[in-house]
Amino acid sequence: MGPAPSLQSVYSGVVTSTAEPFRNIVAVLARIPVESIEVARPLYQRLAGTSEVRSFTFGAVHLAWIGPFLLLEGADAAVRARSATIIVRDVDAVLSTLRAAGGTILDGPMAGPNGRRVIARHPDGAVLEYIEQIGAAP
Repeated sequence: MGPAPSLQSVYSGVVTSTAEPFRNIVAVLARIPVESIEVARPLYQRLAGTSEVRSFTFGAVHLAWIGPFLLLEGADAAVRARSATIIVRDVDAVLSTLRAAGGTILDGPMAGPNGRRVIARHPDGAVLEYIEQIGAAP
């Protein structure tokens, strides 16, 4: 029996024998809809072990990025439906991979407050947001 397939190869639906990681992904943020960022913030700061909070607004949604958490205040059903926010080095690589796998681009690519972004539906139905890390090395 050969080596186990890499997570990237399984996720993309193409199983290969390489264990090479998908190096485009920088971070995965859990999206947490909240009634009030101010009320929720202390808990997520304690859970993440940080006092650092990166707050910003995008459209009608107020957001707070705390470690691996992205708190969303004022999010409608479409925003809440996104499974995760994935920080990547190259949005174009994501677009190419998703299109080749039969994914659907729902929004973007477009500029966002933290870098170029795209919303996509994967062939399995999952909806994710991808954000290109500003100043990311290739």
